[in-house]
Amino acid sequence: MRSLRLDLAVLLTAATFGYVAPATAVPAATIGVVAPKTGPYALLGTQAFEGARAAAESTGDRLVEIEETCNEPGGAAAAKALVDAKVSIAIGFLCVETLTSAMPILAGSKIPAITISVRSRILMEDALRNGWPLFRMAPSESAEADKIAEAIVSRWKAEPIAFIDDGTIYGRELVSAVRQKLEPLGITPVFTDTLRPGQEQQIALVRRLQKAGATHVLVGADRNDVAILARDAASENMPLTVLGGDAMKAANRPVALRDGVLAVTQPPYQTLPVAGQAAASLKSRGIEPEGGVLPAYAATELASQAASSAGTDPAKLLSALKAQRFETVVGQIQFDTGHELADNPYRLLEWRGNEFLAPASVTE
Repeated sequence: MRSLRLDLAVLLTAATFGYVAPATAVPAATIGVVAPKTGPYALLGTQAFEGARAAAESTGDRLVEIEETCNEPGGAAAAKALVDAKVSIAIGFLCVETLTSAMPILAGSKIPAITISVRSRILMEDALRNGWPLFRMAPSESAEADKIAEAIVSRWKAEPIAFIDDGTIYGRELVSAVRQKLEPLGITPVFTDTLRPGQEQQIALVRRLQKAGATHVLVGADRNDVAILARDAASENMPLTVLGGDAMKAANRPVALRDGVLAVTQPPYQTLPVAGQAAASLKSRGIEPEGGVLPAYAATELASQAASSAGTDPAKLLSALKAQRFETVVGQIQFDTGHELADNPYRLLEWRGNEFLAPASVTE
């Protein structure tokens, strides 16, 4: 009876003073960050480290920073350093060469890796074939063509379309990939051509497009060549809707884009509503939330959430990465069965003023 009265007294005291028993704390995860510190990719590496550090301050996790030298011996050395540091998971990895030699070692120690920029299809095929725990936050090689084809089907299916490339590997392969996706749907161009890149004007090409009756054109070329084509079409009073690919995400010079030019690319992460607070916090510390900063921030958040749900069990951590949907500063992220992004990160955007925005007539 005395014990019962004592328990009641403790409960009453707790209620009176608002006492709440502390929740069981989730142990901090040890997260590896692998990125260049010197050499031609040092700026991208700095962005990755800054983003990861900012996220870790918020999540309370411990970072182990490892230099990435972007060669196979350096990849093996980085993996061994991660194993020695007993990290639960590693993020970053800007170079294919690093992952090629690092992944067998990381797989042997059951340490998952998340690359924020490598897009190699062959690397991911090797990872799946060998059972490496590699996950990719960067778009796959086919994602750009997939989204362009989707945009054309939804907006231009009944329009006279032209396909133009600049003869480079990027331009030729992008346009070819889109064409292969559209032809089974009965969508074929009324005109195809290859432009000469780096020219001061494209009047002759515009006139060929006009003669063919094309009103919409997909251009696999760099931003300035697309800008010149759009400018010259306007000067010829030719109504022409121009669509470019991810190469459009570049400096708006020397020829500025005209309003209305379309591009399939990734939206600037700092403009996303979910990134607002993190972007403001970074700016307050003199860090511009550009380049790899927010992707590394998001990868660290993702790694933290996966590790907290798995504890110290590597099998549970791997399962979490395969099954969970993670909330990050760049939006929700989930991986598919191929360890790729389940949701295509590319969007159809329209140039207005001085930035790419969602087209007013389309909700993406």
